[in-house]
Amino acid sequence: MGKDLAEAFASAREVFEEVDDALGEKLSAMMFEGTKEDLTLTHNAQPALMAVSVAVLRTIEAEGKVALPDLAGFVAGHSLGEYSALTAAGAFPLATAAKLLRTRGLSMQEAVPVGEGAMAAILGAELDAVEAVAKDAEAGDAEQSREPGVCTAANDNAPGQIVISGSTASVEYALELAKERGIRKAMRLPVSAPFHCSLMAPAADRMAEALDDIDVMPPRVPVVANVTAQAVSDPETIKKLLVEQVTARVRWRECVLAMRDAGVDTMVEMGTGKVLTGMTKRIDGDITGSAIQAPADIEAFLNSL
Repeated sequence: MGKDLAEAFASAREVFEEVDDALGEKLSAMMFEGTKEDLTLTHNAQPALMAVSVAVLRTIEAEGKVALPDLAGFVAGHSLGEYSALTAAGAFPLATAAKLLRTRGLSMQEAVPVGEGAMAAILGAELDAVEAVAKDAEAGDAEQSREPGVCTAANDNAPGQIVISGSTASVEYALELAKERGIRKAMRLPVSAPFHCSLMAPAADRMAEALDDIDVMPPRVPVVANVTAQAVSDPETIKKLLVEQVTARVRWRECVLAMRDAGVDTMVEMGTGKVLTGMTKRIDGDITGSAIQAPADIEAFLNSL
C-alpha cells in the first residue's frame, strides 16, 4: 500500500516519513510489507489511507508544478477520507491529521465491545425504505422477543447502496426485515465496530477533546462535509462537524449531488482503491470520474492537464 509511490517519487516518500515521525512508529513499513490483518486494524488503516491520498496529491502538485486550488473547486472525503480532504486543503498539517486519525481509530474501536455492534450493506433499496427497516429493527418486537436496540442508516453511499449500523441484534433483525420486504440483497459487513451511529458517542467525546487542542486553518478550497453535504470553510464549523461525523450519517450521495449542482462535472479520487469513483458513477452517470493511485495514474493525469 503506497510502496510504488514511495519508490517513484520523493514527495510521496516525504509524506510517509512525516506520518511515521508523527506517530512515533514505522507505519510505512506496515503499509509496504506488513500483514493485511495488522493494516486493516482501524487505528492503522485510517492514518494509512490518509497518507496515501495526501501522497498522491503532493506528488501531483510537485511533479506538475500546480497547486490544489488550480485543479479543484471543492474537496470531499468519505468518513475518514474527510480528514484526507482537509489535510489536502491545508486545514491542518499532515502530522496533525495522522495523530487525529490514530486517536479516531482507537476511540472508535474502543467505544463498543467486540461483538456488540455490527454494520450491514442494504442493496437495491432507496434510503426511505432502508430507514423504515432500520426504524422497525431499532424498535424491536416484544411478540418475537426482539429487544429494542440501536439501528440506523449510517452511510448513504449511492442510490441502492445504503449501509446500516447499530447493535448486533438489531442489525441482524434488520437483515431479516429487509429480506421479508423483498429488498434485493442485505449482508453483514466485516467491520470491527458499528461506525456512524449513536453507539460511537464515546468516540465523539474523545475526538471533541482532541480537536479542541488543535488549530484549524481555513482550507485552500471549500470542503463538502459528510454531515451536512454542504461546503464549509470556517475553522470552528469544521471542528464541530468532525465531532458530529463520528456518530452521524455519511451523506456521500448528497455530497456528490451538491458538488454537481455547484457546477462540478469531473471528480478525481486520490488514494487507494476506486470505491468513490464507482459510487459517483451510480449517483450521476454524467459526472466524469477517475481514480489515481499508482505512478502511471499520476503521469496520465498530469498529461491530461
